[in-house]
Amino acid sequence: MAPSNKTSAAGVLALLSEPDPYLQQYALQQLNALVPQFWAEISEDITDIEAFHDNSTSKDVRDLAALIASKVYYYLAEYDEALSFALGAGNLFDVERKKTESAEYVETVVSRAMDRYIDLRGQGEAGDASNKIDPRLNAIIEGIFQNCLEEGEHKQALGIALESGRLDIITRVYQQTQDTDILSYVMEAVLDTGFTLSFRDRVLHHILPLFPPPTPYASHIHSLTRIHVTLALPSLTIPFLTGLVENTKPEHRAIAYQIAFDLVGGGTQEYLEAVQSGLPEASKGPSFERLRSILSGEPSIHLYSDFFERNNHADQSILKDTKDVLDGRNSIFHSALTFSNAFMHAGTNSDEFLRNNLDWLGKASNWSKFTATAALGVIYKGNIRNGTAMLQPYLPAAQGAAPQAGSSAYSEGGALYALGLIHAARGKEVMPLLRTTLRASTDEVVQHGSALGVGIAGMASQDKEAYEDLKQALFTDSAVAGEAAGYAVGLVMLGSGSDEAIEEMLQYAHETQHEKIIRGLAIGIAFICYGRQEKADHVIERLLKEKDPILRYGGVYTLALAYAGTADNGAVEKLLHIAVSDTSDDVRRAAVTSLSFLLFKNPGQVPRMVQLLSESYNPHVRCGATLALGISCAGTGSQDAIDILQPMTKDPVDFVRQGAFVSLAMILVQQSDTSSSLTTTRAMFAKVVGDKHEDPMSRFGAAVGQGLIDAGGRNATISLQSRVGGKNMQAIVGMTLFAQFWYWFPLAHCASLAFEPTAIIGVTEELKTPAFSFVSDAKPSLFAYPTAAKPQVEKAVEKVATAVLSTTAKAKARERTKKAAAAGDAMQTDKPAAPGKEDVEMKSSDEAEASTANPSEVADDATTTGGASPTAPTSTQPPKKVPEPTSETLQNFARVVPKQLAHIVFPRDSRFRPVRAVGASSSSSLASTSTSASSSSTSLPASINKKSSTGKYTGAGGGVLVLIDTRPSDGEPEWVISLADQQAAEAAANGNGHADPTASTSAGGASSIAEDDIVVEPPPPFNYPFGNDA
Repeated sequence: MAPSNKTSAAGVLALLSEPDPYLQQYALQQLNALVPQFWAEISEDITDIEAFHDNSTSKDVRDLAALIASKVYYYLAEYDEALSFALGAGNLFDVERKKTESAEYVETVVSRAMDRYIDLRGQGEAGDASNKIDPRLNAIIEGIFQNCLEEGEHKQALGIALESGRLDIITRVYQQTQDTDILSYVMEAVLDTGFTLSFRDRVLHHILPLFPPPTPYASHIHSLTRIHVTLALPSLTIPFLTGLVENTKPEHRAIAYQIAFDLVGGGTQEYLEAVQSGLPEASKGPSFERLRSILSGEPSIHLYSDFFERNNHADQSILKDTKDVLDGRNSIFHSALTFSNAFMHAGTNSDEFLRNNLDWLGKASNWSKFTATAALGVIYKGNIRNGTAMLQPYLPAAQGAAPQAGSSAYSEGGALYALGLIHAARGKEVMPLLRTTLRASTDEVVQHGSALGVGIAGMASQDKEAYEDLKQALFTDSAVAGEAAGYAVGLVMLGSGSDEAIEEMLQYAHETQHEKIIRGLAIGIAFICYGRQEKADHVIERLLKEKDPILRYGGVYTLALAYAGTADNGAVEKLLHIAVSDTSDDVRRAAVTSLSFLLFKNPGQVPRMVQLLSESYNPHVRCGATLALGISCAGTGSQDAIDILQPMTKDPVDFVRQGAFVSLAMILVQQSDTSSSLTTTRAMFAKVVGDKHEDPMSRFGAAVGQGLIDAGGRNATISLQSRVGGKNMQAIVGMTLFAQFWYWFPLAHCASLAFEPTAIIGVTEELKTPAFSFVSDAKPSLFAYPTAAKPQVEKAVEKVATAVLSTTAKAKARERTKKAAAAGDAMQTDKPAAPGKEDVEMKSSDEAEASTANPSEVADDATTTGGASPTAPTSTQPPKKVPEPTSETLQNFARVVPKQLAHIVFPRDSRFRPVRAVGASSSSSLASTSTSASSSSTSLPASINKKSSTGKYTGAGGGVLVLIDTRPSDGEPEWVISLADQQAAEAAANGNGHADPTASTSAGGASSIAEDDIVVEPPPPFNYPFGNDA
């Protein structure tokens, strides 16, 4: 007989009052099954149930009562109490975990257990020993770890381990799996999420020894490099590199060189110089000297400079058209074209546009002249061999020497600023000149340029002497010199977190009356706090509470740079609050813009986050939203971001449109014509620049956008991530300074610090560049250069044919008939009239024209349309469209855009192979090559050819790859000669010691990166008119 359905638990609850313990236990067993249905009724007697748990002498009764109480509190949403009683239920809770009907209850209690465990572990690590972890809670967590390990849920176990600080679990998981991807996952988790700085360092120190020694093609080479860059401890890096170099196998030396190249891309000057100085002396072998040379950064700079110059695809016609429509006498338009040209030719060493337009250049005056001269630093960026020689005509004369003809303080200051841009973050050679000029000059414009040069060239060098020189310039209380000194102090002390420097800067910011100086100091403080995370919280809170909106503005950037790339929830929440609540429009705009620095590693989140802000009533908030999208989604081609920005190009406020133009260019950089938005955006830029009725600020933004979208001769992207997936310090600093062009146009040049060459450059162990090929397993059009702009051709005015009405045609036909009849009568001919001539049928205008057509034409028509003539030409079929190949073969120094990295394949039979994967984020092997590729293009070992499975944007292209020669017995390979070597050869051939600027740039012949400096003729001085300077 089936049991009847219960309608109440009152009868069972009454049994709890019985004195017989067996009846009480029976009642508890019945209640355990009735809790899901009658928990509300049972909750009224919860105190009696708790009493059984506390006072019963039977363990079974105590455990059962605790389980019932836990379930009741769960239904009452008292989850902490539910957990406490679940811990007291002993083995019964484990039994409950196996029941499917209790899955939701168990999951909630376990989740609460993990939260409490994490909280207690955190308190213990903070030094609070008052809350010891309950052994029963510890048993539950250990059971969770064990279940995860048994079921292969390793990432879940690692997540709990990281949250609770259980580093021993990381070791257990790795020992069980022996998979380095596990360690790489842990590294990415602590670096890209909101863990504290101290815990991050603990985890990295823990997992670094667990990594096995790197071998060729190993997937964890990127991870090792990123850990060393993040920790920045020479005491760890020096023995690591030394051990690889001293290995007897040549491929290990190649790995050491590869890691050194990658360290240069993310390490600070101070760190790299310490590693160089700590390496063994050159007497122990040429390998250490070669390693020291790589760490100096010079080989990387020379290779990328060669790449830019070799592959320059800048479209001069765009600049020419822009120059023709912008009035060069207007300083805004002159600066706009200066920036466009500088960005378009960044790093290419091509000053052709300047040389061909000296008349336009001569229209620059005052600060426009400063900006125009500084643009040379962007164009010659990385040309450390000849940068000083190139700028010599504009640099201040040495003490005691006569100034050069036509020199002015503005051109001298701009040249010093340019010198810093050329040697950005690698300025050891030019720092003495810049500092000497800073100390010796009394002109505030020259001081301004030299201070910016010192800051950019000495970025993150922690140079105390430079810091003191900049302080002296700051204390002169000159608004012009003091602003630059404020920026420069922060740049030199970048990321140091120096409390002494911050206190001095804050004190002077309160004392000075110049807003420019206060702004420079505010951003300088933000630079000092770069990457400090929670260690900068006290500075952030202090700045955000300031009454002066400029200091609060600095506080916003301090928050952004301290937590850059972490996506920290607390920092994002704080910025969003400031964006809608601060009383200053500048602060609100900065808060929205700063979101990009926190979230650039997850650009897909930004469009959703700022969509509502982009529709704000406040134009400053809308402007901040444009820059947030541009900076965070730079180079990604994000359609979500473009869809938000395109309506903003028609915003009623000019500076919002300006921000939209600039941001669209940053997003679409390095996109091909297959992008639906690229062509329309380029056309929009040209239309806005040429529209004389458009606001000057909008035309300025469109002109700057034309330069950014073609950055580096169409060979550079904008990336705030380094090649190994970490933070790109130079790019973050550059974009921060670029955002300050709102107040000071010359700072826009700093956007070039964020330009990353999209190249694959292969070098051998001897640092020579061999000729080798690899396959891009995708249609060439997907990643091809954009098509060049078509020159505008003036259309000749065509005469429109007069319309002929049908009545007019009929009248003319009748007139012709009458004339023909009259002529026949007058001649009195015996010829009979042609059939049909007596009555002429009225025709339409088309028929009338046909009737008067050339007879030969009519005959031709008859023969071609009738088909009866044997001589009629047969119609030819249009040529068939050749299908596009599905892959292409690329050579050394090839342009490879970030999205193309997933399609790069090195043929198995290739003589030269890279020692590490091309991309930075790799977790699954690439499939075999497309069938369209040659049969020799079979993929290499899986670790070489990788696809990113994370969905994140992984920064710039492959960069410099150290190659292993797999067939050294084949003899001397073919080499790619560098352009500098070609110029040297031309100079030797000319016999005059100078290179021919028209020398060919073809490849061939052996070359090495480390060559003597080439003497190159500097460009002619700008034809500045006299008397224009104030």
